Amino acid sequence: MTAFDAGFPRSSRVHIARVLSLAVSLAACAPRGGIVTAPISVPGVRGVDVASGRDLSFDELTRRLAGADVVFFGEQHDDPETHRVEFGLLDALGRTGRPVILSFEMFERDAQPMLNDYLAGRMSESDFLAKSRPWDRYVTDYRPMVELAKAKGWPVVASNIPRPMASAVGRKGLAALDTLTPIERGWAARDIQCPEDAYRARFVETMRGHSPGGALSSPGDTLPTAVATRFYLAQCIKDETMAEAIVAAREHSPRNAIVVHYDGAFHSDYRQGTVDRARRRAPNLRLAVITAVPVVDPSTATLADHAGRADYIIFTKRIPPRPAK
Repeated sequence: MTAFDAGFPRSSRVHIARVLSLAVSLAACAPRGGIVTAPISVPGVRGVDVASGRDLSFDELTRRLAGADVVFFGEQHDDPETHRVEFGLLDALGRTGRPVILSFEMFERDAQPMLNDYLAGRMSESDFLAKSRPWDRYVTDYRPMVELAKAKGWPVVASNIPRPMASAVGRKGLAALDTLTPIERGWAARDIQCPEDAYRARFVETMRGHSPGGALSSPGDTLPTAVATRFYLAQCIKDETMAEAIVAAREHSPRNAIVVHYDGAFHSDYRQGTVDRARRRAPNLRLAVITAVPVVDPSTATLADHAGRADYIIFTKRIPPRPAK
């Protein structure tokens, strides 16, 4: 039993297989009625409080997160164990009594009307998926959470800027926004700031590491470059747009609502990116940041390489990526 299982009755741990089977079965058919789950733990993973270095039980982590106004869950997109934890934590937070708002990097703002129609039962799932441009692994990775929200009546926020708009900024800079119609411009954040800060430095370094043979592939390249600047602008506009959507959703909801936002970990690590932009817009919000880290053995993983990345690190057992469906 891992620290994440501690404090849970055996009946809850046994029930996890049924709950996770349900999450998987959601990929096969959309339920007409509600989703019935039991309180669950998530075996095989390990949660750690970064400030103290202390392991946390699933129950304790849930209690701590329930005290936040916005929870940022930074994921590795292709890690199936991370998505298992995401579903478990969302289900657990939904049991705390606070109204839940689910927010996704994985849906873009122009898809919000289709998302609303699907959640309200005004659109079939097939039409919704045909019109909303879901990510390749939507069925296995995100659909269980959307279906849980649908069953519970929770709002779901399509928070990200449409990909073609972000790509245009990456090619032409922020001037690309001047060519948009008023409706299209509304799909991007109104206030956009791209400071020369630690986040930019981390972004450029990461981009260099992922662009073999490209303009930033050599450590000897002179920075800043025009390419780095444009790509960073595209990154900023994603962060700004997601932050604007998150804060707006929180402001237009009951005072005790909690927003649970899922994004790629880079957007929220070190409280930079989307987290920093949300804090700028609403400095009084209580923010909590989680980063999921796939490792060979969660029981022996250390925080040495992850200091400062988040408030809570969740070590998951690394599993080879699933093929896209």
